[in-house]
Amino acid sequence: MERLLHADERLRPSERKVAAVVLEDPAAAVHLSMATLAARAGVSEPTVMRFCTGLGFEGFHSFRIALAEALAIGLPVTHSAISPDDAVEAIAIKIFDHTVSSLDRARRSLDTAAVAAAVEHLLAAEEVLFVGLGASGIIAQDALQQSMLLGVACSAPIDLHQQFMAASMLRPGSVVVAISNTGRSRSIIDIAAQGKSKGATVIAVVGAPSPLLELSDVGVVLRTFEDTDIYTPTVSRLAGLVLIDILATAVAVRRGPEHLQRLQEMKEALSTFRGSAAPDDPHVSTEVADEAD
Repeated sequence: MERLLHADERLRPSERKVAAVVLEDPAAAVHLSMATLAARAGVSEPTVMRFCTGLGFEGFHSFRIALAEALAIGLPVTHSAISPDDAVEAIAIKIFDHTVSSLDRARRSLDTAAVAAAVEHLLAAEEVLFVGLGASGIIAQDALQQSMLLGVACSAPIDLHQQFMAASMLRPGSVVVAISNTGRSRSIIDIAAQGKSKGATVIAVVGAPSPLLELSDVGVVLRTFEDTDIYTPTVSRLAGLVLIDILATAVAVRRGPEHLQRLQEMKEALSTFRGSAAPDDPHVSTEVADEAD
């Protein structure tokens, strides 16, 4: 679907007619024969074949299989496709489709070698500073929530000045995780540069090649279907939250059995503390159980 949406420069005018028919109703197009698709587009069957090979497929059959797989994941619609006249049910489906497709795009394009390098730096870190603004700041706060998994002192100041001051106090052995979907936020770039000048390692989490990525020691790119110049970056935020889950889980596992055992004990104690342990747990008092109810 991504190839179809950005194929104009690679296709001839007659082949673009085929693309238009497919994009108009992808679910119907997946069931069409080559002859039927050609007829609906008003072109010849060889043109349909050239259209498929022009998109990088071996032929019509492999194109149709790929289209079916894309539909199984969900259509990559944009928020601009939402009309003021849409029912709530339609809006819900469009946003779910857009989100699922974007997360799948981020998964398929993820540089796992870069993720592994980030995990190694986090394992060796003496302290970790998470920084970000807006939706990226929410990701930073989620990372702070998972600091127990990381097993090292973490901070994620909300105020920009506090972020800069924290970066100024870093030293070799520290890590700055700078989060910015555009990678062009001047404040975040300055904060990351300040931390780097003090000897800290910079891990950048961005949506595309950018100045922040160039500054970083390790860069993780999360490619989603999103236009942050127009819409609130909800999809990039979700992709960032998933990445934090990946980093935190990988670090926790790599720290070994003793760390995992401590985490298990912490979770069991937390369940008792908040009254969500099993009813027959002897550590749960009647008073706590009543409050939980």
